[in-house]
Amino acid sequence: MKSVLDTSVLVSALVESELFHRECKALVLAEPFGIYSHGLVETFNTMTSGKIRPRPSAADVARVLRHSVRPRASILNLSEEDLLSSFDEAEARGVRGGAVFDYLHLVAARRHGVPRLYTLNQRHFESFWRPGDPEIVHPTAG
Repeated sequence: MKSVLDTSVLVSALVESELFHRECKALVLAEPFGIYSHGLVETFNTMTSGKIRPRPSAADVARVLRHSVRPRASILNLSEEDLLSSFDEAEARGVRGGAVFDYLHLVAARRHGVPRLYTLNQRHFESFWRPGDPEIVHPTAG
């Protein structure tokens, strides 16, 4: 596995009207990828929250995640110790509040030795990125 996709990329890959849909879908179809387990929850939340029009049903989103995403994805989990260690280093990296959700995608990629993390929100990730972390890449960068 060469890359981890964050939630923004997965949602854009699944919703044709989203900006960068074509590039994100190509990433999903190109090779097996990783996604932090919480990213599935975030994707389900985003897809069913009413921001996507027309709003898909929860059953439809669950079906897409199970049958279209899951066969291509490695679900990356973090142990209790991984989580607690990431909280220990949060202040030094400037991670506060909701930034922890993006940060944990990076922690999962790092923990599982994945060299690249694709996101539509590079600025969020670059604020807490440090040397030795996976490369943060926008889907249009290839």
